[in-house]
Amino acid sequence: MNNPRFIQIHFLTSYPASLINRDDVGFAKRIPFGGAVRTRISSQCLKRHWRRDQNEYSLSSLVDDNMSVRSRRTFDEHLYKPLLADGVAEPLARAVTSELMTVVLGMSAGREKRAAKEDPAKPVEVASAQVTVFGKPELRFLLEQARAICKETSDSKKVKEAVKKHLDRDRAENLRTLKLNAGLDAALFGRMVTGDIFARCDAAIHVAHAFTVHGEAAESDYFSAVDDLLSDGDSAELGSGHINTAELTTGLFYGYVVVDIPLLTSNLGDDRTLAAKVADHLVHLVATVTPAAKIGSTAAHSYADFILVEAGKSQPRTLANAFLRPVRPESDLLASTYHMLGDHLGNLDRAYGRTDRKFLAVDRADSLGESLPDAERASSLNELAQWAAARIGG
Repeated sequence: MNNPRFIQIHFLTSYPASLINRDDVGFAKRIPFGGAVRTRISSQCLKRHWRRDQNEYSLSSLVDDNMSVRSRRTFDEHLYKPLLADGVAEPLARAVTSELMTVVLGMSAGREKRAAKEDPAKPVEVASAQVTVFGKPELRFLLEQARAICKETSDSKKVKEAVKKHLDRDRAENLRTLKLNAGLDAALFGRMVTGDIFARCDAAIHVAHAFTVHGEAAESDYFSAVDDLLSDGDSAELGSGHINTAELTTGLFYGYVVVDIPLLTSNLGDDRTLAAKVADHLVHLVATVTPAAKIGSTAAHSYADFILVEAGKSQPRTLANAFLRPVRPESDLLASTYHMLGDHLGNLDRAYGRTDRKFLAVDRADSLGESLPDAERASSLNELAQWAAARIGG
């Protein structure tokens, strides 16, 4: 198909005893769906692990030191501390950093209220109240402005006026023309900004929360930590230094990712070659990277059992409803899952038309049905990833 608008990636990954993604009280995340509670992996968790993976197909390997910086301490680390290292007096460095942060982020109502009540002699803040997302070009621009301001004035009371002078419209426009000014992961997963200086990035890659195709399967794991010195001595005690419980779950998860190709290409400065490489790496990351809490005690490193890539111009649609009725785990779980997935995909094809597609299945895939014939089966993950990249071209 020529010039598809979307690439859709569906995957099935099975995890043995594990605790992939925890909630605020340490239990596995869950979601009710189709009348049954499922174990869930949040999209935020998936994206973070894909963004930060440092293996062969890492996203960071596609750009030269330009992954986005996500932190509350960005202004502290990338402006305030470099100014101090330049020899700028601490009060001036702090005032310039704080004023730039206020102009760029806008002062929240909470911060404005706190500032009104604070002692004027108290040092101003150089850390933001929320996590911000900036690219390295943007941070270099801000540091350049900060250094210029510090050369112009040594009076911290005149900083506000100097910042306003330097962050004019022309400079902001120049910044926006820089390629990947917000960093690669902002170009992929988006960022929200409230100020006028930096451009907002809409997410070009949409990620669903993964969930088990069957009802939850969980067990409370009782464990003890043996005190080696106590157990090896003459004490009458048995040697347990700590006892506790932790939740463990198992499950076959369905996950779904959508790539908006025109938006991705636009966010990458119309670089289709880079967009194609992103698609290639993304398929590898989705199939092989495990987000896992308690990885040290569960070693839940799993590759996807099945991964399907579709390309087309129509609006994307999830295949999650294939599992609206939970798969019965008593039988062959994977074969039953394939059967329900193939049936649902066939029904969608008949109702809405067929997409261009290719899939990889690790084991036998007889139950996938006529919607996924052997002719569309990739022989390796590399072949599937390259097929996805070729839909973008470049």
